[in-house]
Amino acid sequence: MSITETVIKSRSFTNVKRLPAQNKRIATWLSFLLIPLSGLITDIYIPSMPHMAQDLHQSESAIQLTLTLFLISYGASQFIAGSLIDSFGRFRLTLFSLGAFIVSNLVIINTRHIELIYAMRVVQGITTGFIVTAKRAFFVDMYEGEKRKHYLSMMSIVWSSAPVIAPFIGGYLEKYFNWQANFYVLAGYGLIMLVLEWIFSGETVPAWRSFRLTYIIRDYKIMLRDRLFVCGILICGLAYGSTMIFGLSGAFIIEHRLGFSPVVAGYAALVMGLAWMSGGFLGKALIRRSFLPKLRLSNILQIMFIVLMIISSMWLYNIYSLLFFAFLVHLCVGFMFNNYFAFCLGRFPRMAGVASGFAGGSNYIITSIASYAAVGLLKPQDQLELGWGYLVMAVLAFIVLQWILKKHLFKIA
Repeated sequence: MSITETVIKSRSFTNVKRLPAQNKRIATWLSFLLIPLSGLITDIYIPSMPHMAQDLHQSESAIQLTLTLFLISYGASQFIAGSLIDSFGRFRLTLFSLGAFIVSNLVIINTRHIELIYAMRVVQGITTGFIVTAKRAFFVDMYEGEKRKHYLSMMSIVWSSAPVIAPFIGGYLEKYFNWQANFYVLAGYGLIMLVLEWIFSGETVPAWRSFRLTYIIRDYKIMLRDRLFVCGILICGLAYGSTMIFGLSGAFIIEHRLGFSPVVAGYAALVMGLAWMSGGFLGKALIRRSFLPKLRLSNILQIMFIVLMIISSMWLYNIYSLLFFAFLVHLCVGFMFNNYFAFCLGRFPRMAGVASGFAGGSNYIITSIASYAAVGLLKPQDQLELGWGYLVMAVLAFIVLQWILKKHLFKIA
């Protein structure tokens, strides 16, 4: 049975509010505003992590787990989210998820129990997974050809704006208020987006797909047989995992080891976000260049910068050297992620929701496991140990890229 034969027509969907043609532009802007939500949730409270540990009387690893639980649940939820939004639509599930997201933030604000915070972070991961998966599919639904490539590439750049803005805001929220202020901001943002989505957005799914296990398994088999797609997911997970190593340990190194304030930690995270975004812009500028050769070059440069970071730490170690080398590493991985993630999202336009969910979910599962394992085993306390964490990710990415080239999978231009 072909993909198109799984399309269904159901009376239960005839009354769903479709996106009005005149609202296409504003719906596109709303999608761009929601795409960075996952980054906002992970990065806005990074400068507050040390204070959260003190205020809640928890260890560093216990607070770091709040980030890892979000990443795992966010990634896992996208596996089912993709099929659900293809079967039941993007619009209603997005509205429901935004409502649950708002409530979860209010619960975190009003509790002192770390276990309940863990539970709410899982809820946030699941709801954000549905929201972002739906909005990624929106661009595939509404645009074709070069416009689709343009918007998918822009989407990755917009998504990377969260690591730039969020820690900068979070640093000042921590300085002038407390760690709970971060979650007030997230709840307020969710409420505004819920209202705007309700008023201006609508359903964009091109054709309803049957929600049957046999069809879902078949769709996943199609994607898993595409080795370039699978390798892309691995590369993206390792690239984003490099940034999360800094996210998990950077604030503790800067505040506890180097003695700076949460505001400085926020500025440091902002610099890392700018590096990631710069890599995304560079990726878009070179979008017409040969695909895998430019990724391989970026990976080799990444390894070279990391080796210099490790070697130089023997005589040069301060906040400036730390951020300088980390910036170069994040620039390279941002470039790699932007190119490969956009490629993965546009690979299967007829099942955009499933492909979006599978690509996004797998990426975050790999990211969370790899980054938390690296931080848990190496426990980075300075520039040297952070460099070793980066090197693990870079070498794994190098192995995947070499395997692709060896198998001659690069004939995709």
